[in-house]
Amino acid sequence: MENEQLEIQRHSAAHLLAAAVQALYPKAKFGVGPVIENGFYYDIDFGDNISEEDLKEIEKKAKHLTKQNLKFEREEVKLEEAIDLFEKIGQVYKVELLKDLKEKGTTKINAEELEKVGSVVEEVSLYKTGEFVDLCRGPHVGSTKEINPDGFKLVKLAGAYWRGSEKNPQLQRIYGVYFETKKELDEYLKMLVESEKRDHRKIGKEQELFMMHDFAPGMPFFLPYGQVIFNELIKFTREISYGEGYSEVKTPQLFNAELWKVSGHWDHYQEVMFHFHNADDDIDVGVKPMNCPGHMLVFKNGLRSYRDLPLRLAETTTLYRNEKSGTLHGLTRVRSLSQDDCHIFLREEQILEEISNLLGKIKIIYQMFNLQIDEIHLSTRPESFLGEIEVWNKAEADLASALKTAGLDYKINAGDGAFYGPKIDVKVKDAIGRQWQLATIQLDFQLPGRFGLTYVDSDGKEKIPVVIHRALLGSMERFMGVIIEHFAGSFPVWLSPVQVLLAPVSSKHVEGAKQILAELTDVGIRAEMDDADETLGNKIRKGAGRKIPYIVVVGDKELAGEEWMIRVRGQEKQEKMSKDNFISKVVDEIKNRS
Repeated sequence: MENEQLEIQRHSAAHLLAAAVQALYPKAKFGVGPVIENGFYYDIDFGDNISEEDLKEIEKKAKHLTKQNLKFEREEVKLEEAIDLFEKIGQVYKVELLKDLKEKGTTKINAEELEKVGSVVEEVSLYKTGEFVDLCRGPHVGSTKEINPDGFKLVKLAGAYWRGSEKNPQLQRIYGVYFETKKELDEYLKMLVESEKRDHRKIGKEQELFMMHDFAPGMPFFLPYGQVIFNELIKFTREISYGEGYSEVKTPQLFNAELWKVSGHWDHYQEVMFHFHNADDDIDVGVKPMNCPGHMLVFKNGLRSYRDLPLRLAETTTLYRNEKSGTLHGLTRVRSLSQDDCHIFLREEQILEEISNLLGKIKIIYQMFNLQIDEIHLSTRPESFLGEIEVWNKAEADLASALKTAGLDYKINAGDGAFYGPKIDVKVKDAIGRQWQLATIQLDFQLPGRFGLTYVDSDGKEKIPVVIHRALLGSMERFMGVIIEHFAGSFPVWLSPVQVLLAPVSSKHVEGAKQILAELTDVGIRAEMDDADETLGNKIRKGAGRKIPYIVVVGDKELAGEEWMIRVRGQEKQEKMSKDNFISKVVDEIKNRS
């Protein structure tokens, strides 16, 4: 089945869900219900909240409606008629959308709502499915009979503020999935079960990696073991993601709002910024949500020559973004984040080579984490953009050329570029087939001019540089959440908070084990000893539960210099080798990040 047809079925399945809800809960008021990856959701005000248990009855009703062969009937009506209709049936959220559409056009309606409403102001389209009437531009299948009940499943209930604002009522969001066949649905549901086991919030708590607290919503606390992983990712960033040819800098956390006005963030990004008025200096101040404006000031600090370019400025300082509370999710959606962030100042003729090198580096990095590149998107000029269209066209052509040169297939993501330039977004698949958007490469012809940046070219004339914004791991917090789930907490040796656990057989072996522990730590191995007064079996089970790569039992034979029997994570059979060979093996795995 073509993806377009499957999306139409999923769109229709959202209406099917709403029709089932209306049949069971006649007083329910409906928000929006767009298609999402693998399915759909619908935001609904039930008055009194329903429970997960109620989803079974709603799903049963929806499947019953598929057999009724109810038509999806489209009707074009005048905007005023639509407002009157939804007022009569008490659908206040639909009325609000329509009144916004009447008074302000589509400017106040977000992407999810546009999916439902469309962009026509004089008329809107309605779809009737049985007794349910919805505001929607379609398209839909012909009738409910075209929705396979064996591929339909309601999976989750969550809270969602109306139109994404905490100031608005909180609705209940019903998530559903839809596939053409039962087999595809079953495979997806198995993946969901596996993803629950791998939930980084669950593993983070079990392995004492990080915690969250209401005193700092959306801002993670990294615990000692988690900080080890975070530090290793920072080290990896400096050695691999940045690598040779980069200069690391550190810029302030707070800037006068005038900086953000120059960059354009005050007009285009202010709602995501933390900002306040400093009465002492009588200025507005913004906490930085990204590093680029500060890096522009660093570049401007002195005379630059064409010989200095490319100039690559890197920074991993913590950034702060006022993400809506309803979107926060463990490490994967946070308000405080660090990036393997870099801004590359260069001449136009250097763009193709630089981006090609970055794309090659992305391939290497994801291979090292055993992540598979799944999709690459070229995101083009958004509706709200800075600069001239001709400049944008050239920037988009440069990115497309670099992707073709690298031999990478890509899709056009129309209108999803940053306000200052087009970008390449790289999506990967993890161990259980889920997709994550990680690396981004953004081409910027706008900010250098706004900041008055220049360099002296070989002909002695001043020219404006181009800037590449790049983050290959992306948010370090988000990337850590992704790899926790990707590895299911069984990290490769170089990332594991504890790489070797020593388990003394009895109290008389503790002193000898301490000497071995010192040998391991002296060569850079992160090792611990479990000297608890309990059975050896319990120590091994605890170590295995913590997913420590290697567990070494320390008894009489080991202390006498005989070969060690080593329990290797994920293997039933133990490995036998000398102490020196084992130490060499682990050191090599750490050094090579194998």
